[in-house]
Amino acid sequence: MTTLGVVGSGNIGGTVARLAVAAGYDVVVSNSRGPQTLSDLVAELGSRARAATAAEAAAAGDLVLVSVPMRAIPQLPVDAFAGKIVMDTNNYYPQRDGQIPELDRDETTGSELLARQLPEATVVKVFNNIFFKHLGALARPAGAADRTALAIAGDDAKAKAAVTAFLDDLGYDAVDAGPLGAGGRKFQVNSKAYGGLYGDFGDPDGTPVPAARLESLLAA
Repeated sequence: MTTLGVVGSGNIGGTVARLAVAAGYDVVVSNSRGPQTLSDLVAELGSRARAATAAEAAAAGDLVLVSVPMRAIPQLPVDAFAGKIVMDTNNYYPQRDGQIPELDRDETTGSELLARQLPEATVVKVFNNIFFKHLGALARPAGAADRTALAIAGDDAKAKAAVTAFLDDLGYDAVDAGPLGAGGRKFQVNSKAYGGLYGDFGDPDGTPVPAARLESLLAA
């Protein structure tokens, strides 16, 4: 059985954990405040879930989700991520993260900063362009007429294939936007493929987005 390690169990991390448990994954959740603060989430997730430290969650995961604010990236337990496929959900919000000159000058991207911080891991950008409530609501079985697609970006074909399979299990198609840097920019904050295409944030049900529409937005 595949285990998902979750580092950062807030809105996106918690939603992905719920979808993963529903798909039959074991899940190890963590946050910056300690395992004892995740008892309610673990109780909700059930017997397939347990809480741990960030290092323990990263070490336990066959796949690892990193869903922490950009400012927290330097505090990640680097050694625990060695050899892991890491799914990066983060976006750069200066009002939350403070100014990061490299990102302000568009010299690099947030996912590339994470990859630099975790040099022995393989980073794939995913879950960055969808509101967490829509992520929880729009999952559909394979073959469903109203199945939604999510964008991914990364530099390693095998890692992207693993993430694509994970998305399929959760109830989503994947559209490969390209490399971690150039491809990731196509669905970062304020891009045409960011956020609102999945529906108004006031509507918790969201709007399905087929792969063809997402592809056209990524190409725009």
